[in-house]
Amino acid sequence: MRRSKTVWIIVTLVLAVGPIGAWLGAGAAAQALGTSSIVGDVKDQEGKPFPDVAITVTNEQGKKWELKTDKNGHFSQAMLQSGIYVVGYKVKDKVVWETKLRVESGAEARADANFKELIAKQGAAAQEAVKKQEEEKQKFESLKAHFDSGVATMEQARAIRSEIQRAPADQRAALQQKLVDLYGTAVNEFQAAEKATGENDPNRHIVLGRLGDSYLAAGRYQEAADTYQQVVALKPDLAGYYNNLGNALARLGKIQEATAAYEKSAALDPANAGTAWRNLGIELYNSNRMKEALEPLKKATELDPKNPQGWYLLGVALVNTMEYKKEGDKFIPILQPGTVEAYQKALDLDPNGPYGAQAKQGLESLEQMGLGIQTKVKTRPKK
Repeated sequence: MRRSKTVWIIVTLVLAVGPIGAWLGAGAAAQALGTSSIVGDVKDQEGKPFPDVAITVTNEQGKKWELKTDKNGHFSQAMLQSGIYVVGYKVKDKVVWETKLRVESGAEARADANFKELIAKQGAAAQEAVKKQEEEKQKFESLKAHFDSGVATMEQARAIRSEIQRAPADQRAALQQKLVDLYGTAVNEFQAAEKATGENDPNRHIVLGRLGDSYLAAGRYQEAADTYQQVVALKPDLAGYYNNLGNALARLGKIQEATAAYEKSAALDPANAGTAWRNLGIELYNSNRMKEALEPLKKATELDPKNPQGWYLLGVALVNTMEYKKEGDKFIPILQPGTVEAYQKALDLDPNGPYGAQAKQGLESLEQMGLGIQTKVKTRPKK
């Protein structure tokens, strides 16, 4: 058996939030089964059996076989034809070593790999590279642990928020404090995860995005805006980050800058542009800037006409921007066009939900004001 010079390849671990799919090489044309084989024993950098190492065996035509070492670090690929083969050794989906060998007809060729010996042969440079790789691995594991903990904490906070809405008044203060504590924990976890990312980490934007979300939920709006600015600089083509930046800027009272962020979000993702405009309307509504909320809420209902929240908020904003005319000693409200229609649309879309219930109350209030409107809601006669 002849073996050419081996190649030692040092790789860097890369964070992947989602599942990593297996890479499949292109298959060559079907060939007759051979009588040769390649076998080997793989040992780790401590000289111990190295299980679950992904082995690739590739012939000169590009046909590839994939297998793994067993618990004893052993592998075997039979039914090969004679010829030249490249055997690759992959750890965490990265090729860390390759060797080329000739397989004779009817013979067994060995492709053993002892990484302890290989590293020793490579000298100090290779050892330093392996050490760095191990440090990167530990760094990644730390990042993942903090990131997962932050995500889980935010989920807990979401559940507490829902519980607060249903809880009796005397229990809400304790739940609110628990919510504050959870947001603080989430911020700390995402901060720790962010410190574990490198400047060139391709997934840094994901960690920063979650950190921005936790700042926003905790009411730390300036930190949220600053973090989202970093995110959009890293990923200027993702609409959701601009939407979140708009939320943070709006809560800081920077409406012009927030509007620009929402407009960017809408332009990048036209299918969900209604959400961006509705969020701007909500922020203005929550800031009691009703007149300014009208235009984005109108756009939101045009782009997303099946969302009851947008219609209800538009109805409220129209009511709160009504003008009055004086007749004698009385001030008569002048109903804005579209007010009744907005409330009625919310009621039709959400007849048994919170927005439908609030829209119904709004319509009943308008009827009680004696404006002579026509609605589908029947109010109870006054006693």
